[in-house]
Amino acid sequence: MGTKTTVASVFRPLLSVVFAATPPPVRFEFWDGSSLAPRDGRVVGSVVVRSKDALGHLVWAPGELGLVRAFVSGELDFTGDLFTVLRSLQQSTPHDAALGAEAAAKALSVAARVGALRRRPEPPEQEAHPHGRLHSKRRDSEAITHHYDVGNEFYELVLGESMTYSCARFVSPSDDGRQPPDASMALVDAQAAKHDLICRKLGLDRGPGMRLLDVGCGWGSMAIHAATHYDARVVGITISSAQADLARKRVAAAGVSDQVEIRLQDYRDLGGEQFDAISSVGMFEHVGGERTAQYFDTLRSLLGPGGRLLNHAISSPGGSRISARSFIGRYVFPDGELLDVGVTGAAMQQAGFELRDVEALREHYALTLRAWVANLQSDWDRAVDLVGVGRARVWLLYMTASALGFEDGGIGIHQVLGVVPDDTGAARMPASRRGWM
Repeated sequence: MGTKTTVASVFRPLLSVVFAATPPPVRFEFWDGSSLAPRDGRVVGSVVVRSKDALGHLVWAPGELGLVRAFVSGELDFTGDLFTVLRSLQQSTPHDAALGAEAAAKALSVAARVGALRRRPEPPEQEAHPHGRLHSKRRDSEAITHHYDVGNEFYELVLGESMTYSCARFVSPSDDGRQPPDASMALVDAQAAKHDLICRKLGLDRGPGMRLLDVGCGWGSMAIHAATHYDARVVGITISSAQADLARKRVAAAGVSDQVEIRLQDYRDLGGEQFDAISSVGMFEHVGGERTAQYFDTLRSLLGPGGRLLNHAISSPGGSRISARSFIGRYVFPDGELLDVGVTGAAMQQAGFELRDVEALREHYALTLRAWVANLQSDWDRAVDLVGVGRARVWLLYMTASALGFEDGGIGIHQVLGVVPDDTGAARMPASRRGWM
């Protein structure tokens, strides 16, 4: 660049192409101190380009992956409320603009002028590259370890005292079923409300001593709730050793070690046991479409007549296999897959379940994620000490973007309740939702 040419002036043609339709109310700040701001002066925050390596990441890995690499490495940053800034950028960017031929040509031109093509920036170390056959036991274990074994202390910081890594239910005791989610509800209470609803949907309130299998038990919160509030006998399984270790300690601290068993076990190794009910909360996203029939067949084999299964999972209209070149696939949930809730329901029926209820909790997950982001941001320095700044930035971006996805309906979450009919076809279920509400 010439001595009088600013980085902002070099970037202006590229941003004019990317945001051709509707310029966002966002300022773009560059490493030489120059900036570009909306002409109307309305600004909700800034995109801070800290070095030419930010553009280098985008050129060498066009699209979402390059942008995320720049953010995780700290070469790209945001000021202002992250939710508002990301939403503004999303609303101002046509789906294909960042990947269009004209934008790509402009990006290359800008990269050349600022010297971003002279070397290829190294990808952040937080990326996952699982090996082996998709959804084999070994590869699934590797993927789960990448996401869940980053440190129990970090998850305690993010999730709060409930230590529950799934959608909460923000409904006050006086709710009549017609009110929007109660955003004023404390996260720990909202998680307890979710656990309690699942217990009642599964019929654990019919009497003490019922046997529950919790698949993907996490740190044991669902198992502890079922044991302490419904006197259930629970087996919780996980393939995360870090989760299993802490779950056992939490079970002991809750005084229910005689009722709850935590196993380090893959669902594919289940068999030869019988349960009254099964909860699968936040687990199904890791199963994969090709294994769905095996998953539900396995769970069905563990239930007798009248046995119930509740599958609580993120869903995507039409289904979505998470790409290995996407942010979520490379940094967060490698090999994850979101099924259409209709496909999930059909698979449960094919396995022999009668569907009794489907409930959407999309707005509740948005609130849950916002609470987790608030926890992370309020104790940011400690989070960085625990897992490093790169990993902390991954979780910040992933949870913020996910909240926006749930808010705009791009992704959903559903509880699907199935029951095993007896030989006469009777389901042994309440006649309506009043039976568990």
